Amino acid sequence: MRSPLRLFVPGLALGLVLLAAACSKPATTDKPAASQAVSVVNVQRQSLQRSVEASGPVAAWEEMQLGVELSGLRVTALHVDVGQSVQKGALLLELDHRSLDSDLAQANAALHQAEAGAELARSKYARGQALADGHFLSAMNLDELRAARTQAEAQLGTARAVRDAAALRRSYADLRAPDAGLISKRLVQPGQVVAAGSVLLQLIRQGRLEWRADLAEAALAQVRPGQTVILQGSGVQGRVRAVTPGVDAGTRTGTAYVDLPDPKAVQPGTFVQGRILIGQGEALVVPENAVLRRDGHTYAFRVADGTHAQQVRIEVGSAQGGMLEVRSGLRAGDRVVGTGAGFLADGDRVRIVPAPETTP
Repeated sequence: MRSPLRLFVPGLALGLVLLAAACSKPATTDKPAASQAVSVVNVQRQSLQRSVEASGPVAAWEEMQLGVELSGLRVTALHVDVGQSVQKGALLLELDHRSLDSDLAQANAALHQAEAGAELARSKYARGQALADGHFLSAMNLDELRAARTQAEAQLGTARAVRDAAALRRSYADLRAPDAGLISKRLVQPGQVVAAGSVLLQLIRQGRLEWRADLAEAALAQVRPGQTVILQGSGVQGRVRAVTPGVDAGTRTGTAYVDLPDPKAVQPGTFVQGRILIGQGEALVVPENAVLRRDGHTYAFRVADGTHAQQVRIEVGSAQGGMLEVRSGLRAGDRVVGTGAGFLADGDRVRIVPAPETTP
């Protein structure tokens, strides 16, 4: 039979080991996660300037291709250069017109000769008619004088037409501006021999530029002539002049032609974006600082229970006066994080504080 002392010693050792293990285990405390101080704003509905965003090139309203109607003549003088403004009828360039001047001089001489012959024929007929009235000239002779007068007048008409043709050909040697505008391109040099119909100069008619906005089918239906347009980045304003009556079958897009009365620094050929203002409308809006862009998407943090921020993916529209249109993802009355949204992640605890006052 074992003695009580032998049984007590192992039990005492085991108790001491368990007590030591219990004392060495670190104490754990459930501390709540730290909350982020944020301000919240309500998603509200308000009247907003509706707009359609588009992109497209800036081009000349009308770019005139200027050339001459004569071939084989040399350019003797060039009076304009690229970027120069010209008035209607201004002389742009001259061709070698010495042979044309000679033809015109001969035509003028022939015309003077025909005029003299016609005048003489008319005088003879007038005298012959007076003699015939006094029975001093036969009717046959009077008819001959009348025929001579008619023939002389016909020759005069032919000489005048030849002179006019020579003068017209002479005018072709001077290229003049068909309208006021801006020289946009020069494709000729002094001394160059030109061909009829070849483009020598390009003229932006009246210096007017336009923006050609490419619009999808749905947006095209909302655009009307007369609507105001604002080009982004430059602040240039314009007005819709015309809209294509339909869309292209291949691209499914149409074009709005926007006049730019004061293009300022906008140059032809540049590709710009702009907004076409289509009228007022009701929309859901939030402050711009409540919207975040991450991974190519747009988000806001909704605070439904007052303690946690829920990340919500939204679709936004146009911005106006510091407010951003919300097209989907939120409803009127939702509370979203304003100040402090950029430091949050989905599910973070938040502590709502008053929004900071802005200094005017």
